Amino acid sequence: MESTIKSSITQHFGVLSEGKGGWKMELNLVSWNDREPKYDIRSWSPDHEKMSKGVTLTKDELVALKNILGGMTL
Repeated sequence: MESTIKSSITQHFGVLSEGKGGWKMELNLVSWNDREPKYDIRSWSPDHEKMSKGVTLTKDELVALKNILGGMTL
């Protein structure tokens, strides 16, 4: 039995990269299965019907990541 995961992008922040076939790695605020939205980094198909595996973060986790990235020398 295959379970269906419902996703709804409530806010789009930007595209990190674009791959083959128009798939784009994006930072979005996504509600999964009608739950409270979380920050999400993953690749989406052009129609946003399919997605890759990704990383979902709470606001506190995103703030911690921002602080880590802000302290890095690239």
